[in-house]
Parts: sequence; structure tokens; C-alpha cells
Amino acid sequence: MCGIIATVGRASAVPVLLDGLKRLEYRGYDSAGLAIVTDQGLALHRRVGRVRELSSGVPADLQSTVGIAHTRWATHGKVTEANAHPHLDGGSRIALVHNGIIENMGALKARLEADGVVFRSETDTEVLVHLVSRYYHSEDEAVTAGDPVAAVRAALRAVRGTWGIAVLFADRPDVLVAARNGSPLVVGLADGQSYLASDPHALVPYTRRVVFLEDGEMALIDANGVQTFQQDGGRIDSAVETLEEVWGDEDAGGFPHLMLKEIHEQPEALERCLSGRVIPETGTAHLGGMDLNPRDMARLSRVSLLGCGTAYFACQVGARLIEDLARVPAKAEIASEFRHRNPVVDPEALFLAVSQSGETADTLGAVREIQLKGGNVVGVVNVVGSSIARACGRGVYIHSGPEMAVASTKAFSNMVAALSVFTLMLARQRTLSAHQGVVYAEQLRAVPGLVKRYLADPGPIDELVKWVTDSRMVLFLGRGISAPVASEGALKLMEVAYVPCIAYPAGEMKHGPIALLEPGSPVIVVAPRDDVCDKTLSNLQECRARGARVAVIHTEGDDIGELADLSIPVPATGPFFSPLLTVLPLQLLAYRTGLVLGRDIDRPRNLAKSVTVE
Repeated sequence: MCGIIATVGRASAVPVLLDGLKRLEYRGYDSAGLAIVTDQGLALHRRVGRVRELSSGVPADLQSTVGIAHTRWATHGKVTEANAHPHLDGGSRIALVHNGIIENMGALKARLEADGVVFRSETDTEVLVHLVSRYYHSEDEAVTAGDPVAAVRAALRAVRGTWGIAVLFADRPDVLVAARNGSPLVVGLADGQSYLASDPHALVPYTRRVVFLEDGEMALIDANGVQTFQQDGGRIDSAVETLEEVWGDEDAGGFPHLMLKEIHEQPEALERCLSGRVIPETGTAHLGGMDLNPRDMARLSRVSLLGCGTAYFACQVGARLIEDLARVPAKAEIASEFRHRNPVVDPEALFLAVSQSGETADTLGAVREIQLKGGNVVGVVNVVGSSIARACGRGVYIHSGPEMAVASTKAFSNMVAALSVFTLMLARQRTLSAHQGVVYAEQLRAVPGLVKRYLADPGPIDELVKWVTDSRMVLFLGRGISAPVASEGALKLMEVAYVPCIAYPAGEMKHGPIALLEPGSPVIVVAPRDDVCDKTLSNLQECRARGARVAVIHTEGDDIGELADLSIPVPATGPFFSPLLTVLPLQLLAYRTGLVLGRDIDRPRNLAKSVTVE
């Protein structure tokens, strides 16, 4: 969940490192640091806080052509400068940055301390750099003293866990060593300059030619390119790939925050996701990347959708769509639970691994468990070349473009849209007539325009913000396909504004959560026009009878809004695609509440965008 950037070559390293850290800051922002090789040896600069704090503390005249840098999301150890990366060995001649977790840190640290090593931090990472140093300076011929690759390889044999590391040696300023096991790394190649990053996004300003490291691989990187090795020995030939063009960037583009920009990018993002995939004229849909022919789809016994956080709520929407429209049993699963319960994997089922970053460790672990058990799994991801995309080998890109705010908005919508396209494709093959397919395809293709219309006039969100900022807790309710929308709204408000929330299927509210209600308690009900709207209305009345203040998000023109204390209408669409409209006021509520409460909107406390640890 941290960001790594490194470079070696002819160009000045420090500007590249600082720029790369800014681009990677969404992956962690507790602290940041860099290490470079100078004529005097290693120069180390670290700061607690955002990358801008580090930038202000780095001397303007600091010169080097090789360096490594890191922006941290804390796992082992508090947020302090001593715990910030890079970490140095005892002689300050080797620097190392690390994403991941060393599981046997305790035993290794005790052994090193018994041999006289003095630790300067609480981190598991520092164990690694001391191990590398021990083997680099070893007189054991089997290790080959002074060989950077051999020293890193020997150190990694001793550890257990996950890692993406970059190692810098003061007496070898011409090279960097990298290794991956469970945490992504990509090498960028340019003329006379090479780069390393934990996310290809950081490399786009410098090169589109990249080599993705796979688990169990190491790399020796210099100005002329990269040599790759298996961690346990021999050389390998890694393919050089070209990064696809990306849409948008990390600049707020005239908006006060990235989150608000990304909320307003949803019409264009949805258009990209749907364009060329949904064919209203024939009522069909096509997702070539899934590599499923009609016979494959006819044989499907069930569909399981795996995700974490926002992706899990998108999976819940997708599962409901698949069952209702395609009449195929479908279930959403929390990936972190699925991978650890020894699941039964049906070889006739289809598993969809859903992740914005494509690097979510728990979802990637679930993918590998499914593959080990002979299952059929495809990825539904946003980032081209990500670990899940590469592990699955086929799937769907949601095409939302870079999402740099930590709280997901447009990626949620595009996940739901991509799953809607898959559902239409499956349903036309299984249950839907051509006429029904045309109706659904036209409804889906109309969604981007409806989203744009709503965002131009979002209704009384600020009134709802006043309720929320004055409350101790907010209850979110929804039924059917709107229940996961309510959960996503609660998650957003917690992430961005730090307001305690609870989300429940509306029918379950009376089985416990109703005890929390007191006069003035805010309740937000998601109740679009569908076959359970009347049932949701009954639950709304139960809340009002206890003195709660009820806001209802509903389809414009419906009189259900008259029965609540606050009405927020959204444009009408088919009931299957209502989540793409009803989620919008919930996103704006989270954003505006965070703004009123003075929160760090784009970088909420304790969070990071790409969750690459368990």
C-alpha cells in the first residue's frame, strides 16, 4: 500500500523521485523519503507527512543520477521519521525501500540483535536491509561478497512474507536491485535512463516501455536497461510491453479537490466503459476480453463476484443484476474472507475478480486460490497491466481512467456499468428476447447523459449535510439492488468525513438497528422506482414514527419524496440501472460533509488507495 519510485541513468534523480512520489502519494501518505548516492556516500532525507513536506526539506542543489524513494502507509511501527523509508544498514552504505510485510520479522530481528545489530526503527523493513548488508559484506564464497544481486537473493531466502523492494548500494552507483513477491513492481525503460515504480502511472511522464516483474523475480537495473532473474537462480527473458494511453491525470483541473473532479468525470467515464460494448440496435453486448463464447455462457452453473470495500458493493449490485436478468445463480463474496475459508470451487462456475487498482492483495489471493482449485476466473479492473489483470490473463477493463482520490467514486460507477454490460451479454444468450434486450441496452446507453443531467442540478445536498454534521450516527437504508448502494454511501461518508455510519437492508432495520434511532436521528433511504419501493416506504414510516429525520433518494416524479423530511430526486432509468444514479447524491454528501468538517478530502486519514497488504 506504499509507493516506490527509483531511477538510474544520466538524468538528475531528485526531480524524478519527487515527481514520482507525488504521483504515488495516493498509495500512502504517512511519511515520505528518498536516498541517493553522492560523492560522499548515501544521502538520506525523510519527513513525516505528505510529499510536499519532504520536497521542502530536500536541498535544491542535491545532485545524483541514481536514487530510490518511498511514500508510506504504516504497517509495522508508528508514523515517525525513524520509521519512514528508505532504511539504511548499520554502515549507511545500503538503502532499501519496501512494500509488503515480513512475517518472520520477530525471529530475524532477535537473531540480528544477538549478533550486535542496532535497530533504529520499529519496522519490519529494517530487518531486510540489515540482512542484505550481512550477505553483501560476507566472506562466504557461496554468497559472493560484493555482488548486489546475490546479496539480495540470499537475504530474501531468509524472509517469509510479501515484498516489492528496491535496493541502492553506495559503492555501486550504476545499478539498482529490485525484487517482487506479492507486491507490484514495474521497470521503465528509456534512452540512457531506467526507472522502477510500484505503479506504472508514475512512469508515464518518462516512458511507455515497461517490464512488469512477476512474483519470485528479481531485476538488476542500470542506465541501459534491465536484467531479470528468478529469485532462486537463473536469468529469464522478460517481455517489454507498451503502456496504453491513460485518460486524465492527477491534476484537479480547476476543481478544488480530486474527488469532486472525479465525481464530475463520471458521465465521460461511463461513456468510455459502455461505448462499443453495448449495441442498442440488436439489444446485445460484447466483452471480447472475457473470451467467452455462447456455449461457454450456456454452461455456466453460477457466477461468483469477489471484491473488497467499494468493489464488494459493486459486486453485490452485479450479483443482483445477473440473477434477475440472466437467471443465473450469483453471489458477491468478500475476497478477504473467501481466500481463507478453503472454498469449494465449481469448475463450471465463473468467478469475477473486481478491483479498481488490480493490486488488491486479498482479491489477488482469491484469484490464485481459485486457479489452484481449477476454477475459471477473470478480472474486472481499471488498471491495465495490473497484477490481477496479468494473473487472470483475460477479463474486462472498466476504463474509468486514473482515479487519484483515495475515496472511490467513478470507479464504483464503472464497475457497476461493466458488470451491467456482462449481465446483458449473458442474459441475451440465456433469457432475454431481442425486444427485451433492446430495451435494456437503450436504458444502459442513456445512463451517462442522465448522470450528467443530475450532476448539473444535484438538489438539496447541503441541507442533508447540516443534518449529518450535527449527528452522532447516520443510518443508511435500501432494499434489493439499492441495499449495496446504501452501503456504499455509508462507506463514503465514513471514509471522507469520519462520521460513524451504519448501512442495512431496509427490511432488516427493525431487527436491531432501529434501537439506535432517537428524535432527530438522520436516516438516508435509497428508494428508486422498482418492485420493492412500496416495501421501502413502510420502513421509511417506521423511522419517522421514532422521530428520525428521513431523507429519501428517489426517482423524480415519484410522490415518495413527499413522505420524507427531505427529498432528493434523481433522473428516471430502468430499475436495474438505478444504482448508477442513486449513488451520486451519496458521493456528493460525503464530499460536502468532509469539506464542512475540514477533512483532508483526497487523502483521508489512515487510508490508502491500493491495498496491497492483507
